[in-house]
Amino acid sequence: MTPRPSLGLRARLLFAFALLCVVTAAAVAGGIYVQARNAILQRTQDAAVQAMTSRLEALFPLRSAAPGPAELAEIAAAAADQNSFAVAVYRQMHSPVPPPPPPPPGRWRPGGNAPILDPGVIPPALRQVVAGGRTAWQRVVWQGEPNLIIGTPLLIIEQDRTTRVSGIEVYTARSLLPEQRSIDGLAASAWLTGGAALAFAVVLALLATRGVLRPVRELGRAARLLGEGEMRTRIAVRGSDELADVARTFNNTAAELERLVKQLREMEADARRFVADVSHELRTPLAALAAVADVLDEEAAGLPEPAGRAARLVSQETLNLTGLVNDLIEISRFDSGVAALVLNEVDVAELVRATLRARGWSESVHTELPPAVTARLDPRRVDVILANLVGNALRHGEPPVSVRLSADPHWIALEVRDHGPGLDEAVLPHVFDRFYKANTARARSEGSGLGLAIALENARLHRGDLTVTNAPDGGAIFTLRLPRRAPDPDGAPE
Repeated sequence: MTPRPSLGLRARLLFAFALLCVVTAAAVAGGIYVQARNAILQRTQDAAVQAMTSRLEALFPLRSAAPGPAELAEIAAAAADQNSFAVAVYRQMHSPVPPPPPPPPGRWRPGGNAPILDPGVIPPALRQVVAGGRTAWQRVVWQGEPNLIIGTPLLIIEQDRTTRVSGIEVYTARSLLPEQRSIDGLAASAWLTGGAALAFAVVLALLATRGVLRPVRELGRAARLLGEGEMRTRIAVRGSDELADVARTFNNTAAELERLVKQLREMEADARRFVADVSHELRTPLAALAAVADVLDEEAAGLPEPAGRAARLVSQETLNLTGLVNDLIEISRFDSGVAALVLNEVDVAELVRATLRARGWSESVHTELPPAVTARLDPRRVDVILANLVGNALRHGEPPVSVRLSADPHWIALEVRDHGPGLDEAVLPHVFDRFYKANTARARSEGSGLGLAIALENARLHRGDLTVTNAPDGGAIFTLRLPRRAPDPDGAPE
């Protein structure tokens, strides 16, 4: 499953710092803004109500409990000031409203008359509250500007000091434009403060990520070097924080891993040296045994049956042991790095035919070999690879066995296929392992167990590859890919 793409650690830290800053700045600035806004409006409302109440107190006692338009106009003029409009309402009658257009709020009309408030601007809910005998106010938008409308009833005080509603309602409208400008200024200041805080948070995040990511990058670089085999890689330990603990743990782990790898390499070198030494020491006695086995083979036919069978068995096992020793010597050359190529320009099709002909396989193996395919290879090593692959297919597969050659300008490919049951999926990853034997129909029951491992090493020596797959219709397919110009023996490309 493809992993989902994710942001890097630096981006996530920057995002976290910025988000924290934005949330904090928004919460603080928003809280301050709301409190300041409410305080400004509340102070304005209280001052306007107090001023209106003070002006209306000068009207008492009223000249008439049932005023007409003139008296209502006087009441409205007394309630208004230079910064407000006013209107007095008695039942369905109100102080006269001059013809439109009305002047801007807060200005005197020509002739010294007080600005008059249009009763149609007063919200019905506010009128209902004021008609009930209470002072109330409400913010509305009038003439494109925010205004505060305050309504209060005029009360009649009886001789017994009780009060009753006179039915006269006075409303004033005061422009809130200065307060709105102050609030807008607060909002702009809040935005500027938030932006400055965001920039400051980004700078802090960059500094923090630099301090955090530097040891993380060092740890990643050291881990890569350690994975590439640089066992002496260590990290400089700075400070005593959690990252320093991680660095110390890494250094301790790397030191222990270096010790174990060194020990394993020494053990592996000893094992290879032992195999090589034993293989070479066995060559001399095996040569003598091989000579005796040849004599026994020639005389086996004339010996009594038990003795003849024993002679043939000794001869066969001597040949098997000779093959095992030769394979061990060959593997030891690869392990010690002394195996080298002897390159020649060869006709690949003719090389394949020669391999099959030398082992008597020409009649039992089907070939598809296009002519004029040449390559610069080591013929002996390619012969070893083909002999192992074809011999393996003939012994453990089922006919027909085929060899097919294909080529492009840079590579050649040889496919060796049989039509047997194929390889078990659990066996496929281990086919080229040394001495590997699986308990399946394709497992090797004879031989040294090194043939395919030697074939793979020879392919790699050519800078090529050897792979195996199961065919969809049955059988195993071994594919040998070699460059048409193998590297020179010194390792440099031609």
